[in-house]
Amino acid sequence: MNIVTELFVVTFKIIWSFLLAGASWFIPPREKCVEGQVCVITGAGSGLGRLFALEFAQRRATLVLWDINRQNNEETAEMVREIYRETGSLDSVQELSLFQPKVYTYVCDVSKRESVYSTAEKVRNEVGNIDLLINNAGVVSGRHLLECPDELIERTMMVNCHAHFWTAKAFLPKMLELNHGHIVTVASSLGLFTTAGVEDYCASKFGAIGFHESLSHELKAADKDGIKMTLVCPFLVDTGMFKGCKIRKEMAPLFPPLKPEYCVKQAMRAILTDQPMICTPRVMYMVTFMKTVLPFDAIVSMYRFIGADKCMYPFLAQRKESTNNNESKTGI
Repeated sequence: MNIVTELFVVTFKIIWSFLLAGASWFIPPREKCVEGQVCVITGAGSGLGRLFALEFAQRRATLVLWDINRQNNEETAEMVREIYRETGSLDSVQELSLFQPKVYTYVCDVSKRESVYSTAEKVRNEVGNIDLLINNAGVVSGRHLLECPDELIERTMMVNCHAHFWTAKAFLPKMLELNHGHIVTVASSLGLFTTAGVEDYCASKFGAIGFHESLSHELKAADKDGIKMTLVCPFLVDTGMFKGCKIRKEMAPLFPPLKPEYCVKQAMRAILTDQPMICTPRVMYMVTFMKTVLPFDAIVSMYRFIGADKCMYPFLAQRKESTNNNESKTGI
């Protein structure tokens, strides 16, 4: 095929992609079935990870829950078992399901690659091959750059970014062999654009998004179309992670913190329809686009108008006060 013909073909594919994307607004794509599939969720002990576990449990997937906190992880597992019991009793009333889902829990510090690799090996031996990998675990230091200990910066990068490398290296080889699987990266809108005071968090999320996008291209280049990738980029979620974060009060109603349940519902719809990327709310797409076309000074002006330039400062102040109080109690 000569370059002119190929150019026409590429142009047609681009236009066709736009048409399909537009059609999905009016004709929602069908959700795939994950019943019986094995789903690994990191950071499953609380927050979005717990909600993802409950959503997949409703769909009768086998859950493999990873968290550094054993107690929280077991609490999530018990919630999952309760859902299994409820859906199981419903099956007995309607029609008997041949598959009985299970939930497995593992204590894993995803910031340490040895912990990730050893836990992944246990999963392969005790559960089998996995179908879905939800890279959800995340932390935030809550310190200004010059006040943040190096150890906290390193931990933020390890948990929020490097861990994605370790989990992918642990589970991707089998997915490639079978040409089957789904990898989900739970990132953040702060991985698409930034604000002051959370340099380590933004850097870690930018890194996670860069890793996700590069891996997506690598899978396409290898013609592994059976392995799906979904990038989840929510705005600030009301889980308490950024408690105290505030923008200009007049603008606050336009950019409220997302309810965790809403965020996960939107992400689940994207995952189950093999959507490559989901930004919540949709206005985040526009903000990201504006960042790419506006001069930097224009972005600064817009940030100052909205109150986004120092929106993290109240959160950082609360974190600092909390840290000081804890240190005082420890001293006493």
